[in-house]
Amino acid sequence: MKLNQQPALKKAILDLPQAQKDRLLVRLINKDPMLVKQLHFQLLEDESDLDERTEVLLGKLQQLIDRVAGYIPNTNQSRNADSLMGELKYGSGLINEHAAITKDKMSEVRCRLFLVSQSFTHFGQLFERHLYRWNDRLLNYQTGRLKYILGKYDKLHEDLQFEFRDELNDALAFAYQSGMEPYMEAQGLPNEV
Repeated sequence: MKLNQQPALKKAILDLPQAQKDRLLVRLINKDPMLVKQLHFQLLEDESDLDERTEVLLGKLQQLIDRVAGYIPNTNQSRNADSLMGELKYGSGLINEHAAITKDKMSEVRCRLFLVSQSFTHFGQLFERHLYRWNDRLLNYQTGRLKYILGKYDKLHEDLQFEFRDELNDALAFAYQSGMEPYMEAQGLPNEV
């Protein structure tokens, strides 16, 4: 049951002495690790820390791509596509956490576009059409990632969009020249921005 549904309890909590409310607040915050990270970022960090967080995340994503390139062959086979998709989802999870903590759209677009572009660069053959459609899930997943990036990109100021335009156009061009083309067309995604 939510606190708003119990006005008497809400009033009683608000009437508690300040020291008691502070202790309750700290106990509640401590139960949510993501909230602790968000508050740490909001209260104790500044713009330089955001830049550092973004660079650290990009480093982790590069390590992920390098590690994956060492064990997933760039050949269009079923297991390879599924393995790559699993690793891309892991990388996307790292970006999701960064975005939830910082609420910074610019660094989110930068990291998401980096992950998509690197996957295209290192695993181009996995994005080609396959006779038995073994890689359909991967193609559909990456199309969804591009659609999400385009949505975030459209919300950025025009001056900020300029910074990502070339890399995003390269990713879109690759997608339309690969097996992703029917998925891109089905989603109504542009050839360029």
